[in-house]
Amino acid sequence: MTDLLADATEELYSADPDEFTQRRTDLAASARHRGEAAAAKQIAALRKPTRSAWVVNQLVRAYPEAAGRLAELAAGLREGGNGSRIRELTEARGRLIDELTRQAFATVGTSSPPSALREDVIATLSAALADPEVAAEVQAGTLTRAAHWAGFGLVPLSDAPSKPKPKAPAPPPDDLEPRRRTKEKIQLAERAVAQAAADLESATTAEHELEEAVRALESELEQARERLALARRAAYRAESRHNKAVAELDRLQE
Repeated sequence: MTDLLADATEELYSADPDEFTQRRTDLAASARHRGEAAAAKQIAALRKPTRSAWVVNQLVRAYPEAAGRLAELAAGLREGGNGSRIRELTEARGRLIDELTRQAFATVGTSSPPSALREDVIATLSAALADPEVAAEVQAGTLTRAAHWAGFGLVPLSDAPSKPKPKAPAPPPDDLEPRRRTKEKIQLAERAVAQAAADLESATTAEHELEEAVRALESELEQARERLALARRAAYRAESRHNKAVAELDRLQE
């Protein structure tokens, strides 16, 4: 049963999402025919990934070291440090997310992804740096939805409500409590800085894409103006020839 489920999971989350539903039905039916009712039920319950989740899944399946690089940087971000160290980590974060995003779309053969799809992939990779649960899903290559880190908690980009996490019991008061709260505030501030960097990167990417689109339109407009100028000159010459022909006809008819 375990092998059937593992094999089905590997196949389904590696294949294109457009093929997921039909293939899941076939695999579940095959498991039932083999007498593996429990495995069939588990296979049928596997959720279809969104396009952005699928892109991230293909990245870590093709490049398993990508998850390790995210985990290594995540550890550094949690550790924090002084202002210089935080800036260094933030810059490293931006470079890594940008590199893995390009690598992810290259893996699936998409050279010019839609902005919304690209932003979802960036947000999911960023969330993997901040939340261990997302990091685990990324590493497994079984993401079903994109996710983003809002600075104070994980926000799944899905239609399903997130499950509330049970509150941990309050620790007994002691002399270390003020320092613990200060450390928590620093960690929250560091995460806020990291999220702001991600937002800046997304905004900058969108700006660059729009600039490229404007340049392309400006180039098309310039080419259209050149064609218009040529057409006007051709029309002027044709009109001149027409007038001369009419004049010659009038002369001959006199």
